[in-house]
Amino acid sequence: MRILISILFVIISFCSCRTTNLVYISVLKPAPVTIPPYIKNVGVINRSVVSDANKAVDVVDKVFSMEGVNLDKEGSNATIIGVTDELFKNNRFTNVTAFNSIDLRTTVPGLYSAPLPWETINQICRDNKVDALFVLELFDTDSKVSYAAVPITIKTPLGNIPGIEHHANMLTTVKTGWRIYDPASKNILDEYSIARDITFSGKGINPVAAAGAILDRKEAVKEVGNKAGKDYALRIIPYWIRVSRDYYVKGTDNFKIAKRKAQTGNWNGAAELWQRETGNTSIKISGRACYNMAIISEINGDLDKAIEWAQKSYENCNNRLALNYIRILKNRKVSDNVLKDQQSE
Repeated sequence: MRILISILFVIISFCSCRTTNLVYISVLKPAPVTIPPYIKNVGVINRSVVSDANKAVDVVDKVFSMEGVNLDKEGSNATIIGVTDELFKNNRFTNVTAFNSIDLRTTVPGLYSAPLPWETINQICRDNKVDALFVLELFDTDSKVSYAAVPITIKTPLGNIPGIEHHANMLTTVKTGWRIYDPASKNILDEYSIARDITFSGKGINPVAAAGAILDRKEAVKEVGNKAGKDYALRIIPYWIRVSRDYYVKGTDNFKIAKRKAQTGNWNGAAELWQRETGNTSIKISGRACYNMAIISEINGDLDKAIEWAQKSYENCNNRLALNYIRILKNRKVSDNVLKDQQSE
């Protein structure tokens, strides 16, 4: 008991001695993929279906696919629908069209084929009046099955007797891969793959019955494929992330009061107190105050002012925390410039 009390005392003492607290802010990041402003109409094509001459059938999928159903083809079609629907929603393009009648095939199952020739890209874009192509280059399902015999108790009219129940588990990995072709610049704007796992389970009185319980997985594969398509479409739009920042809460009474104001969300009130301490005769206190003023400037969206205050904190007061913060702010400035360019398109 004494040891536990001692440990709690150390933890409480450590927390109360912290000179900084964390604040979390939301930051808008530029889209991973930049689409040039002249691209207004796009086409979506499924190139993931394997050509008959190069088809390699996965043994597990061959055994467990339902008769007459091609999981990869069904799933890839769902992926095309997912990406097309999501591209429509984000309003970046004037028109988004899925070209289901264009029959392009891959020669390497489960891998990226060589990029399409620009002559082919130009021809498709010209014939269909689109500026760029989103091409599903691969869609592959890879499955692994494991069996286990589990002891059970079987109830009979003569009483309970021991028995064996067979369990089958299947892990199916669904992998999709995309390229975006820009014929005007002859650039591949993006090449990106997404993998998702699905788990299926079944049981029965023998291995065959257990396996039979996991045969119907078409809808699950289509659902995962559709979601992967939607996720890929999001790569062309900005996204929010949550980041943390340290700010000083100790040094003078003003820092203690400002801490309480910040905890209630009164950041402007806290900033008024930090501002007073920027002229403190103690270099250490002044450096902390300047650093906190940089934090509040970033919270208010003024990155230039934040950099200015952080530079004062480091250059004039040798605050080491401020040096790393300057790098973070400058990187944010670069990202914001990219973001502005993307939003002006």
